Amino acid sequence: MQNAPILAGAALALALGAQAAAEIAVSGNDNKRALVNGVNTVVRDPQPDTLAVIDFANGEPKLVGEVQAPHSVVGPPNSVAVTPDESLALASSAEKIDPSDSAKTVPDNRVSVIDLKASPPRVLATLEVGAGPSGIAINPAGTLALVANRNGGTVSVLRIAGNQVSVAGTVPIGAATTGVSAAAFTPDGRHALVTRDNDSIVSVLRIEGDAVTKLDRDITAGVRPYSVSVSPSGWAVVGNVGRSINNTGDADTVSLIDVSREPFRTVDTVAVGPTPEGVMASPDGIHAVTVIHNGSGRAPADPLRAAALVRLLKVEGGKVRVVAEAPAGDWVQGMAFSRDGRTLLIGNMADKTIGIYRVEGDTLQATGRTLPVKGGPAALGTAPIRSAAPAR
Repeated sequence: MQNAPILAGAALALALGAQAAAEIAVSGNDNKRALVNGVNTVVRDPQPDTLAVIDFANGEPKLVGEVQAPHSVVGPPNSVAVTPDESLALASSAEKIDPSDSAKTVPDNRVSVIDLKASPPRVLATLEVGAGPSGIAINPAGTLALVANRNGGTVSVLRIAGNQVSVAGTVPIGAATTGVSAAAFTPDGRHALVTRDNDSIVSVLRIEGDAVTKLDRDITAGVRPYSVSVSPSGWAVVGNVGRSINNTGDADTVSLIDVSREPFRTVDTVAVGPTPEGVMASPDGIHAVTVIHNGSGRAPADPLRAAALVRLLKVEGGKVRVVAEAPAGDWVQGMAFSRDGRTLLIGNMADKTIGIYRVEGDTLQATGRTLPVKGGPAALGTAPIRSAAPAR
């Protein structure tokens, strides 16, 4: 009992240290594209794209820094990643303004490395990867990143050592028309899932150190798997955009993949609404969220236009279902949970704002508060979710 005050003091110090530690999200903001009467339009002479750093402190998110860096709304909104120690962010740029015609875009090939510890944040390096780099993910150890090259049919492998990030190799996935869109590591970092939205396949990669190989094991999810996110509980969700990427108005789906044991397989699929642009697993290992365009990018008079939605999903007993929903802004994009899973950020591309939501159990509530950013928030990224238990 004589040690009780010392132990209590140590516990208090740890608690205060945890409260004082930063907890951030990074928003990638695209200024090259805008919705004009329901048409995705290239902006002439746009302002530079930006990355905004958001602090989740005390459950009240606030902007704490910003830096100019190329980014793109093209591709799934998983195109920003943060290292586990929150020292670096990686942001891909799928397209750039065509140097020969400012009314058009061409595929880009750049990934920016951002120093998040600097004040203000700064670009440390710009890497060249494959054509149309889109979804990007960092492993739980913070030593490796994968970049899905949507116009190249490949995945670029990046090695991370402190503040140094370098290209370590390229993994062929399929033809350039395959539509390699996003990547996500399994909780133990030994595998990754890669979505291929043009041929409706999810490929599986094996990772040994920084050696990455594609397995002869492809998974069938829904029509045009696009965004992917893995939970610490050993499952993944995939957003299947179907033909709704072309604004058909049809309901699309989210698939549940069991990654707790090999071979990985799709175990359930649920209808969620037209165009689930992105998916994100919650740190609680129970929930996920998907953002639904729902025709909100159409012209105001279009009969298929409806309000965009955020839908909360619950995974239980190998099944996935929708348990709650809330409104979102037009052309809804990125998603980011706080570490406790109770605060949720949603990027509204057309409004150039980030909406703040609260999650309590199976309920989802829009707080009505927003964070304005300098550009359309095309993606949101946070540090990898720590594994609750190693996958088998």
